[in-house]
Amino acid sequence: METETQQAELQEMLKDPSQREKGFRLLMKQYGETLYWHIRRIVVGHDDAEDVLQETCIKIFSSIDSFRGDGKLSTWMYSIATREALTLLRRQTHLFQSIDSLGSTLTNRLEAETPMDTNATEMLFQKALLTLPTQQRIAFNLRYYDEMSYDEIAHITGKNVNTLKVNYHFAQDKIKKYIKEHTA
Repeated sequence: METETQQAELQEMLKDPSQREKGFRLLMKQYGETLYWHIRRIVVGHDDAEDVLQETCIKIFSSIDSFRGDGKLSTWMYSIATREALTLLRRQTHLFQSIDSLGSTLTNRLEAETPMDTNATEMLFQKALLTLPTQQRIAFNLRYYDEMSYDEIAHITGKNVNTLKVNYHFAQDKIKKYIKEHTA
């Protein structure tokens, strides 16, 4: 994770036209993989995640001057990545009634792109995640996988902290129920 000093130095590099490219490469070296996995947990497919990551990088690079520094640079980047991933899902919903109805399609993608040696329990857990409504899944992923605080998640999603706590709690309950129903 970044310290305030590292964030300030990186932000200055990105705002300095002579160092912007170097700063951006450093930024992607530090955060590219975590952003990729955050996006992948939303859109599921590798190719879609790569496309969204590329769009995210373009947005970050082109709008770095608009970063005010109110929060962490990583939180700002996660919010861009989240919006870009949701934009892709919305574009894909022309075949569906809502983003949340993408669950079965995302499950099919998960099965197609998961290595054969994947643990059955992990696959069941991933399928359970895909049954969650999108906002619950995002809140759960950010809290569970990325170990973010509710305040950070609120900055990323634009949601109220209490709403996020409820989303996370409901997500946990639904995951437990799904796993219980699909085992034994």
